[in-house]
Formats: sequence, structure tokens, C-alpha cells
Amino acid sequence: RTLYPLITGGANLLEEGKASRASDIDVVWVNGYGFPPYLGGPMYHAGVIGLKTIVERLQEIGVEPSALLKKLADEGKTFADL
Repeated sequence: RTLYPLITGGANLLEEGKASRASDIDVVWVNGYGFPPYLGGPMYHAGVIGLKTIVERLQEIGVEPSALLKKLADEGKTFADL
């Protein structure tokens, strides 16, 4: 429940052009905030979990997924495909 809002927040940063790549967001989370490096960062980990699963869980807990996150999930893609 705490990881998925980070992921949709990262998707918002990508959508708004505030981050160039998902991996840039992961670097900040791992090196700046202490996200476990073995998980690769929240954006990488999202690809492992599956974006479709993340969208479904966000909707279950009442958090609106970003448009980019929904689009990628619908297309069966990950942030690495951007």
C-alpha cells in the first residue's frame, strides 16, 4: 500500500516532464531516500510487480493512478518501454 502511491507519483513526474527517465527517479529513491537497492527503485520494481496489478491495487485503496500508469498498464508495457 505504501509503495504503489510512490509509483503513481513517479509516473506523474514522467508525464509532467519533471523527470526524463524512470531510472532517474529510481536513483533518487535509492541514493537519496534509502529505498532498498536490491529492489532497484520503485519504478523498476513496478515492472517486476506488473503495472496492471499496481493500477488495480491503487483503485482498490481509493488512489487514482496517473494517466501514464494506466496507459502503460493497458498496453502491457513497463516504464522501461518509454
